Amino acid sequence: MQPDPRPRLQTIVRQQPYPLIFATISGAHLYGFPSPDSDYDLRGVHVLPLARALSLFPKDETIELSSVHDGLEMDLVTHDAKKFFGLMLRKNGYVLEQLYSPLIVHTTPWHDELKEIGKACITRHHAHHYLGFAETQWKLFEKENPQRVKPLLYVYRVLLTGIHLMRTGVVEANLVRLNEIYPLPYVPELIRRKLTGPEQSTLSEGDIEFHRSEYARLRDVLEREHSNSKLPENSSASDAIDNLLLRIRLRHAGQSS
Repeated sequence: MQPDPRPRLQTIVRQQPYPLIFATISGAHLYGFPSPDSDYDLRGVHVLPLARALSLFPKDETIELSSVHDGLEMDLVTHDAKKFFGLMLRKNGYVLEQLYSPLIVHTTPWHDELKEIGKACITRHHAHHYLGFAETQWKLFEKENPQRVKPLLYVYRVLLTGIHLMRTGVVEANLVRLNEIYPLPYVPELIRRKLTGPEQSTLSEGDIEFHRSEYARLRDVLEREHSNSKLPENSSASDAIDNLLLRIRLRHAGQSS
C-alpha cells in the first residue's frame, strides 16, 4: 500500500503565497482510477489581499504550479475567491467537483459554508456542462491511434456524474461509486486495466464499436434526465455567495499586498 500523500501535499499548501479557503484532490484520484504513476491534481481557492483584489488589473487571480516533491508529482491550480465563486454561478460542474471532493488536503470554516451555499448553485442546466465535456472527451478518444482506456474512462465518468446529478442533485465524481449505483458491466474491467496495466493500455477495434454505441446510449440517458430533472432552472445562491465573498475580503483586509 502506498503511503498517504496528504501530509506532503499539506506541506505544499502551507507554502502557497496566499491564504487558502480549501484545497482538495481532483483528477484520476478523485475519479477512482489513478495509475501507480498518476500525479496528484490539487485544486483550491485562495484569497488575494484586499489591495490587490481591488486593483484594475489584479495579479494572481489564478495560480498554477507543477512540481515534484520527494518523488511526488503534483499539479496545483487555485483561483482567487471572486473568480471561483463566479465559476460556481456559471453552471460549471468542474468547480463543484473540486468543492465537494472528499479528498481534502486543507479546509476552513469558509469551505464548510461554501459547500452549503453550493447546493443552491446546482441547476438542471448543469447537464449541458456534462454533455459538452463528454463530447469533448469522446472526440479526443476517437482521434487517438491506437485508442486508450484512459480517455474512455473519462467519458463514462462524466456521463454518469451528469446523470446522477440530474437525478439527485448530488455531485459524485468517483466512477467506482457511480458504477455501484448505475452498473455498467464493462467498467470494472476498464478500471482494472487502467490501474494494473500500462498507462497506454489500448482497445481492440471490436471494443471501440461497442463503446461508441454505449456513448450514444448514455448521452441519450443524460439528455432525458435533463428533460425530466426536478432541479431548479436557475441558481438561487447569488446573494449568499456575494455575502460570503464580502465577509472573506473584510476578514483578510489587514493582510499586506
